[in-house]
Order: sequence, then structure tokens, then C-alpha cells
Amino acid sequence: MRRLLRGAFIVWVALRHGLDELVLSSFDHPWLRRLTRVVTIGRKLDKPRGQRLREALERLGPIFVKFGQVLSTRRDLLPPDIADELARLQDRVPPFPGDVAVATIERAFGRPLDEVFAHFDRVPVASASIAQVHFATLRSGAAAGREVAVKVLRPNMLPVIDKDLALMRMMAGWLERLSADGRRLKPREVVAEFDKYLHDELDLLREASNAAQLRRNMAGLDLVIIPEMYWDWCRTDVMVMERMAGVPINRTDELRRQGVDIPRLARDGVTIFFTQVFRDGFFHADMHPGNIQVSIDPASFGRYISLDFGIVGTLTAFDKEYLAQNFTAFFRRDYKRVAELHIESGWVPADTRVDELESAIRAVCEPYFDRPLKEISLGMVLMRLFQTSRRFHVEIQPQLVLLQKTLLNIEGLGRELDPELDLWATAKPFLEQWMLEQVGPQRLLAQLKAEAPQYAKLLPALPRLLHDYLKHRPHELRSEIDALLAEQRRTNRLLQGIIYGGVGFVLGLIVTQILLRIRVW
Repeated sequence: MRRLLRGAFIVWVALRHGLDELVLSSFDHPWLRRLTRVVTIGRKLDKPRGQRLREALERLGPIFVKFGQVLSTRRDLLPPDIADELARLQDRVPPFPGDVAVATIERAFGRPLDEVFAHFDRVPVASASIAQVHFATLRSGAAAGREVAVKVLRPNMLPVIDKDLALMRMMAGWLERLSADGRRLKPREVVAEFDKYLHDELDLLREASNAAQLRRNMAGLDLVIIPEMYWDWCRTDVMVMERMAGVPINRTDELRRQGVDIPRLARDGVTIFFTQVFRDGFFHADMHPGNIQVSIDPASFGRYISLDFGIVGTLTAFDKEYLAQNFTAFFRRDYKRVAELHIESGWVPADTRVDELESAIRAVCEPYFDRPLKEISLGMVLMRLFQTSRRFHVEIQPQLVLLQKTLLNIEGLGRELDPELDLWATAKPFLEQWMLEQVGPQRLLAQLKAEAPQYAKLLPALPRLLHDYLKHRPHELRSEIDALLAEQRRTNRLLQGIIYGGVGFVLGLIVTQILLRIRVW
């Protein structure tokens, strides 16, 4: 009954906000339209459809807000106005009581709060749909006396999420069966993607391990600070990390007053992003201003501070090489190479004409070169590329969805920090150097070093393996040798024929010359 009531409330909110107009135009069932007209008597639809969708998701609660945030990354599936509006969704969620957070912490650690923390601020400093953060000071353990941030999962989240996800899956199935547009939007695929991201965020141990990996990767770059995780006090529903003190990156006026070099900060952000993507294949995929701060501590002044590692993106070696070649070709305006890469990778049908795809890509990208960031929009470029991709039946790669989302986050940060930033010029030297490292002698030595343990195991066993092969396969080996000898004899006869023919031709020329000279004489 509770699930039925929740489903009825969702449908009522959707109809009151006019969401039926987004899909019912393609429904083939007249009774649905008649029922909708009856239920929606007296509603007002004077707002744009994207705004109505955003407000409906906010009305339905934090899980649907999070769903809208994930959906906003799928610009390959959504019209531009809806994708832009969904990108404005924020986690405006009131905090849960501090006493509930304390109970969760004590249950996770199996001891009273005062035995773990010398001080604990019961008023949270940040609250989102999944968890909230409190400041504290550790009392015990190796890190005693350290100031920390304690992230606490909202209580009873998993049952609520699973119920709403079950409803989403059910409604996605209805949408695919009843609507032609619904099938194109692949709602069940989107819900499955959301399910994965959301359950990953519910495990704070996973988030802590993501942070530890990013901290190791960024250790030598000296451009970004990742908080240290205190593993003795990390559980699936509680995470204790180093407390960071910085200024939110969107407060540019305060950063300027503190003396931070804003243009350099913008360039450093591009360097951090491309390093995480192309060097490491492991990148922070939730880089909105709420998760990025700037250090004003003298020891690390002007460096980025990254927070909230629930969503990270990963890329394989093939993905990194393919993307780097694409970016490099874009920066060089080699659109033919971009088209060839799409065909070589299998992302477009093999019978696609290179010249047609090249022309379409040039029409999208050429107008945006040699302009500062304030005059271009990565979102618009990506949207036009996706429109082109549908025309040429390009397969959207799911592993690149988070990369697209992060690129849009980088664009937003860049606009706030330095609208004059030339994104292409900043990224081009980095990518070209990375490509040289991938195909040069350093890459060969690195691969040999990586394979050395395998070679060390294989080399001592080679004599025995060769002996076993010769001992147990004499007949097959003899037949292979006979075939090689027969092929060699045929090759020798052919070479002899060519040599004899050449010698005969030369001798004929010599005789002809002698006869001509005798006759003339």
C-alpha cells in the first residue's frame, strides 16, 4: 500500500507540472490522453518545460533530485533546454538532527562519541541528499588531536532508495512500452546507470578508497590537495577525514582579496583535469563549485582542495589513447583524422564515408576555435556533436558519460574564474606531450619494465617447454618442416628463373650491341 501511495503521488506531481506533455505526444493510446485531461483540470503551464521538470523533481525529494543530476549528463538523450535546466539542480536538503548523526557514529564504532572525539560539532557544516558533514577533533588513535571532518550517511537511506528505484524501473518500462519517444530516450538504461552511481555513493568506504587513490595520483603535482583518510575511523556509513580549510572556488571576490592569482588558478584546473583523465585514467567526476575550494594556508597557498569523492570516472588505456588522439586532432583542426578515429574505433558504421563525417565535424567545431571561453560553450559544442552523432549512428560510450559531465563542470568553473581563458591553447601542449610519452622510448621502457616479472617466470621454463614440444609433436613438426622446405624449394626455383632470365637479357643486349657495331664498322 505504501508503494502504491508513493507511486500515486509521483504520478500526481508529474501531471500537475505538465510532464505528460514531454512524452504523451508520442503515445498511441487515446484513453491515456482522455484520462490526463480529466486529472489535470485547472493546472497552469505558463513555465518552460525544463523548469517544470526541475521543479517536479525537487518536489519529489532528494532521490529524484539526484536522478535529475545524473540525467542532466545524458545530453545525447535530452533536448538542450531540458538538459540545461536539469544541470541547475542542487542538493538543497535540510540536515537531519545532530543526535541522529551521533547515534549513527556510536553504532558504527561500537563506543560512545566522547571516546572517539574530544570535540564534536553537532551542527553540520554541509548537508546533501546522501550525507552530511560535521567538524570534530579526534581524541584517540594514532591521529589523536587532529581536526577532522566527519561524513555521516543519512539514516535509513537504502530502503527508501530501493523503493524509489523500483518505482523508477517500473515507470521506465511503461514509458518504453507506451511511447516511441520513450524508447529513444532509453529510460531503463538511464535508471540502471543512476542505480549504480547511487549505490556507490551509499558506501562511504568506497568513497574513502577513491579519495586515497586520487591522493596518491596527485601527490607529485603540487596543484591540488586531497584530504587524508583516517582508516581506523572509516566505515560504510561514517567516514573521518582530514579537515580542510579553504575558500569555495565560486567566491572569486574573496579569493582576489586574499591575493590568489585567478588566471593561474583557471589554468591549473585544466591541468589537473587532463592529468587525471589522460595520465591516470581516474578522475574526480563531481567537480561542481560545492566540492572545490582553494587553500589560503601559507604552506599551500593557491592550491585546489577537492572534496566529495562519491563519484569518480575511470578510463581504460584504449579509452585514454583514443580520446587523446581525438583531442589532439581537434586542436590541430585535423577533422579528417577525427572522422577516421571514429570509424577505426567502431563507434560509427564501417561503411560511413570519411569525407561526409569530416565535413559534419568541421561544421560543428570550426566556429569555436581561437575564442576565449566566455565566447564559447562546451555544452553547445557537445550538444551539436551529439546531434551529428545521431545522424551518423554513432554509438554513445557509457564510460564517457562521466567525462562529459566533468567537462561541463570544468567549463562552468572556467567561466567563473577567467572568462578570457583559451581552453584549447591551455590543453594542447599537455596533450601533445602526453602523446609523445605514449609512443616514444619512455613508453617502450615502461612496458618492458611492467612485463619484466612475467618474462622472469617464462624464460627459465622455455628450454623445458621447447623440449616437451619437440618430444610430443614430432610428426606435426616434421610436416611443418617439410612444408617449409617445399616452400623454400619453390622460392629457390623462382629466384633461379629470375636470375637466369636477367642474365640472358643482359647477354642478349651485349650481343646485340656487338652485332650493331660490327655491321656499322
